[in-house]
Amino acid sequence: MNYNLSKVYFILFFNVDLIYKLKYKTMMQINFLAIAVAALVPLVMGFIWYHPKIFGTVWMQEVGLTEEKMKGSNMGFVFVFAFILSFLIAFFLQMITIHQFGALGMVGGDETNAKPSFFAFMKDYGTAYRSFGHGALHCFMAGVFFVFPLTAINAMFERKSWKYTFINTAYWTITITIMGGIVCGWYSPEGFNWVTQK
Repeated sequence: MNYNLSKVYFILFFNVDLIYKLKYKTMMQINFLAIAVAALVPLVMGFIWYHPKIFGTVWMQEVGLTEEKMKGSNMGFVFVFAFILSFLIAFFLQMITIHQFGALGMVGGDETNAKPSFFAFMKDYGTAYRSFGHGALHCFMAGVFFVFPLTAINAMFERKSWKYTFINTAYWTITITIMGGIVCGWYSPEGFNWVTQK
């Protein structure tokens, strides 16, 4: 056996830290497909929620928009840029819904600097609470305790009505609830959990 190769085997065999790192390093990979799918939710929900037969007509009255003003904008640009911004929202929602990012934060965000206890923890709990239901719950709470106050404060200073506040708050709460469920539950291209596993 080549001397250098035997040295590598020796290091791998006796270095527990390295074995853990090689075996469990991929547990916190980001599923960009899930994020992209979640980024479509605001567009689909917006089409439904702000449709004239749902809340669209009332919303337009509350914000002072007319059909002419709506047609005067470059909707292609609006939809593309809205998708990009929605992608950023979906990316951030991982931090709210996936508790394993908290564990990763405790080692400075770099698994290569972690101790073996981190990898042992990730082996046992790497997919704990990774479900649609769990992600949806956290994002629903974010809608009630973050989106609602934020929207209401802006609306009060803009002299908008409570009707405006509730239409937009409900839209975003339902939207991020679905988005959070997707990014939390779809933890890998092969796996998706609707409910938290017992």
